[in-house]
Amino acid sequence: MAGDRDAIPEVTMDRSDGAGRKLRQRRTIKGLSLQQVAERAEISVGLLSQIERGLTAPSLRSLRQICAALDMPVGWLFDVPASEHDDVVVRAGARRTLDLGPKGLRKELMSPDAVSGIQMMRMVIRPGGGTGEATRNEAGAKCGTVLSGTLALDLAGVVHTIRAGDSFAFEATTPHSYWCVGDEAVDFLWVVSPAVY
Repeated sequence: MAGDRDAIPEVTMDRSDGAGRKLRQRRTIKGLSLQQVAERAEISVGLLSQIERGLTAPSLRSLRQICAALDMPVGWLFDVPASEHDDVVVRAGARRTLDLGPKGLRKELMSPDAVSGIQMMRMVIRPGGGTGEATRNEAGAKCGTVLSGTLALDLAGVVHTIRAGDSFAFEATTPHSYWCVGDEAVDFLWVVSPAVY
């Protein structure tokens, strides 16, 4: 809806500000080859190349490994609006965002960094996009609700179809992946405990 201040704009243009570009730029600055970073991150060169070109959305685990290999905090991948930051309230126009390219997903951090025990994100996955490989956390829980579109959530090999208005929760130690179902982007809230970014 035009003028909706909470709407996440459809992103179909070239993602010159995407995470892949930032990773490639950091790799270039450090003078490292794709092969060197892939070896340090313990991922394939092909996967790293696809992430840098915005063709694949990395798992959180892969993203952390790549950032560690590049000696950079994951937080550098988030775009930070020029506005005041608060330890309690995150204004709609002040959310840090991470865009994983046209085939991936976009995350907006909705909770303040000062609260590390829980984290809320608004996520949009474009048609054909998703997390790819299954990941899991060492501890904690995850939950969410779908605002629009349809989300497929694979928990340890069992796929759940979650539609607008539906909600979900699971232990973060369960292997999981998720993706957009259909031709409409899926827009959903995702809550994790403890915070991961």
